[in-house]
Amino acid sequence: MREGARRQAGSPTDLAPGTLVDLFLHPIRRKPESTAFLQRTDDGTLEPVTFGEVGELVRDIALALRSFGLEPGDRVGIISRTRYEWTLADFAMVMAGLVSVPVYDSLTHDQIAFILENAGARAAIVSDDVQLGKLVEAAGELPDLRLVIAFDPVQPAEARPFEVVPWQHLPERGRVATELQESYEVNASAIRPDDLATIIYTSGTTGPPKGVMLSHDNLYSNAVLGLRSLQLRSDDLVLSWLPLSHVFERTAGHFCTWYAGAPVAFAESVETVARDMQELRPTFVIGVPRLFEKVYEAAVAAAAAGGGIKERIFWWAKAVGERRIVRVLAHESPGLWLDAQYRLADRLVFSKLRARTGGRIRCFVSGSAALSPQIARFFWAAGLPVLEGYGLTETSPCISLNRLNAVRLGTVGTPINGVEVRIADDGEILCRSPGVMLGYYRNEEATRETIDPDGWLRTGDVGELDSDGYLRITDRKKELIVTSYGKNIAPQPVEETIKRSRLVDQIALVGDGRKFLVALVVPNFDLLDEWASGAGISGSRGELVAHPDTIRMMEDEIEGTLEAFADYEKPKKLLLLGDAFTVEDGTLTPTLKVKRKVVATRHADRIERTYQEAERASRGGA
Repeated sequence: MREGARRQAGSPTDLAPGTLVDLFLHPIRRKPESTAFLQRTDDGTLEPVTFGEVGELVRDIALALRSFGLEPGDRVGIISRTRYEWTLADFAMVMAGLVSVPVYDSLTHDQIAFILENAGARAAIVSDDVQLGKLVEAAGELPDLRLVIAFDPVQPAEARPFEVVPWQHLPERGRVATELQESYEVNASAIRPDDLATIIYTSGTTGPPKGVMLSHDNLYSNAVLGLRSLQLRSDDLVLSWLPLSHVFERTAGHFCTWYAGAPVAFAESVETVARDMQELRPTFVIGVPRLFEKVYEAAVAAAAAGGGIKERIFWWAKAVGERRIVRVLAHESPGLWLDAQYRLADRLVFSKLRARTGGRIRCFVSGSAALSPQIARFFWAAGLPVLEGYGLTETSPCISLNRLNAVRLGTVGTPINGVEVRIADDGEILCRSPGVMLGYYRNEEATRETIDPDGWLRTGDVGELDSDGYLRITDRKKELIVTSYGKNIAPQPVEETIKRSRLVDQIALVGDGRKFLVALVVPNFDLLDEWASGAGISGSRGELVAHPDTIRMMEDEIEGTLEAFADYEKPKKLLLLGDAFTVEDGTLTPTLKVKRKVVATRHADRIERTYQEAERASRGGA
């Protein structure tokens, strides 16, 4: 352990246990006339919906769900992109005592069937005909599924294996369910903090998904305690665009914002986030590293397209801004000269970048994967603070977070209120908090392996705490690559360093049990096409990545990024790929993490040939 490091940080909670019912009713009782959501109407305008209006609508929908014979504790799947109706459905299930089973809408019918069958779902809520079609295709594997509710109108069919009901019919159905009216408050008040609220199936980078059981108090405590660190205000406007099926957006962008009384607007889709930021002008946005990488890449590309003096001004402004922000975050004075330079840099460069995000951003929050310190430093320099945090589905999710007034770039902050963090002897991060899950559904063995008798959860991540309690993630414990020479290599730091090259879009290192590492790289094809044109190389993407000149150029580019690493940590061979890793082909999780084993399996033949060719070369071509 390096000098000044710590083994433990954080402290137990002072918050009394609570439920999502308590969380839901909190702003309705305090400020029923305030705006809860900005909902887009059919003509494209934004219409405010108050907390009081949401409360009445959720009551009607909850009663409608009960009128179909659903009882407290029954499982209900929800398969949809993030949208206003998702939040209503979630709160209605909370108030009806149902257990939600959120599912990514990008999953296949086989994957959806596994999750809903494992959970024993009696009903499901889907966004549209596409998701309904997946359930029809999977119906033979879902004997318990009797009811499907569709947000959008779906095509009529003569026969389906379950009843299909339009979402639009629910409010009226709930209003006329007079026999259930009195039971609404009774059922809601009967819910206890340790009751099961949701089962979230981890997408995972290895193995089949496991159902994470989260209680009402798991989610309630993480949202309420997390707010103390987020400093979200009721006058913020939050843009929601990440999947609500993921616990990060659901807790931070849904439960936290609701409890804080902050209004939420929804992006039309993942593809329109940049446009939606300009139109909606949010003050608070929760994102993943890829969002910030894309904004940075767009800024660099725009500077390069301007050429000449414009490009030189951009890089000068970036350098000035980053020198200044390093001092500011260290609570040091930048000095008069640097401040004067920064004011000019801000006027010429950074103000334009802020305008492209709507001009009102007070704070970004980044989670789900590691954010490059280089990207974070650029955003802070531009006056767009990004707070990086860390958590797991199993911890509801937040474990640690940087604060606006106490940021340490390159770390994921300090433990939030009520969370204890400990570093095990082998470097694994352990966590204990009210947010730690009840366990894995129908998997007691995995639960025992993950949570010890004292309540400490093994995160599977490797990290360290500095002398001030800031947590730094160094790698995934299970993703450590062990070469045939016995060298332990943490691939993530190497990959993140290589990704700083503008020519690299995606990367996965492989080499477990081998003599050396191989890097599978998806290039930035926009920039690669420009280079190829100048080099007189033409052809398809497949031909371009196979061209010897392209490979040599990319090898030189990558080698130049890795000077700080030991020789055994550097990939010795490069495989350029013509197709990106995607959620659809199974090489990315829905939260955009690379599934290393899937990538290795997908390209096993090429990887094997690479090692064989290297072996022959080492024997002199024999």
